[in-house]
Amino acid sequence: MLIKISTIGILIWLALTDLQAQALNTLTPQEKKEGWKLLFTGQNVEGWHTYGTKTVGASWKIDQGALKLDVPNRVGNKASDGGDLVTDAVFSGDFEFKVEWKVERFTNSGIFLFVQEAPQYKNIFDTGLELQVLDDAIYEGAAENKHRAGDFFSVANARVRELQPVGSWNKVHVIFKNNKLSVSLNGFSIQEHDVTSSDWKQRISTSKLKDSPLSKGRLSGRIGLQDWGSSVWFRNIKFRSL
Repeated sequence: MLIKISTIGILIWLALTDLQAQALNTLTPQEKKEGWKLLFTGQNVEGWHTYGTKTVGASWKIDQGALKLDVPNRVGNKASDGGDLVTDAVFSGDFEFKVEWKVERFTNSGIFLFVQEAPQYKNIFDTGLELQVLDDAIYEGAAENKHRAGDFFSVANARVRELQPVGSWNKVHVIFKNNKLSVSLNGFSIQEHDVTSSDWKQRISTSKLKDSPLSKGRLSGRIGLQDWGSSVWFRNIKFRSL
C-alpha cells in the first residue's frame, strides 16, 4: 500500500510539473535561451492591429487566456466589429513560428504568413499565404479542394489531415529556413516546399496569389489571423528568428 501511495504521489507531482511547464502564453527558460518571443501574452491585444488600420476591433476578445474572435453579428464575411489581425512587427529572414487554434462547428478562418500591408492590397488574402483554419465539415461530401484545414489556400493541399475534434486545440509549427517552408499540424508533417522550386512558383502563379508579392519572391512581412465571420480561438503564439 505504501508503494502504491508513493507511486500515485509521484505521478501527481509529474503531472503538476508538466502543467507548470506548459503554462499558457509563456516561455520556458529553454525557449527564452533559443530566442523565442511571445506574440500574444494572453492578457491583451498589444502587438496586433486590424489590417489596414491602427486599432483592433472589439470582436477580438481575451477568453480564458486565448485570443477569440467573437461573432454575435456579421457584416458580410466579417464580424460586425472585427477584421483581420496582423502583427505590428514585420518579420524577414528565416524563422520559426508556433500557434494553437480551435474552432467551433462550421468555423472558417486562417493564419497568414508573409503579409505585406500596403494600400494596393485591399485584403489580407491579396498578399498573405493562408494556412487554412477550419471545421472541415463545411466541405463534407464536396470534391477535393485546397480549402480544408492545413491547406495553403488555393496553393497546396495538406499531405494528411489529422485534426482534433471541434472544440479541441490544434498545434501548428511552421519553419522557414534556407528557402524551405514546412508546416506540421498536431505533430504530423502536412506541408513541405522549396520556395525557389519550379513547382512552388507554378503553384503561386496559378493561385489567388498570382499578383501578390509572393509571386515576385518576396518572403517577408507580418503574420495575420483571419476574421471570416465565425468564432475562432488562438493561443501560445510564438516566434523566433533563425
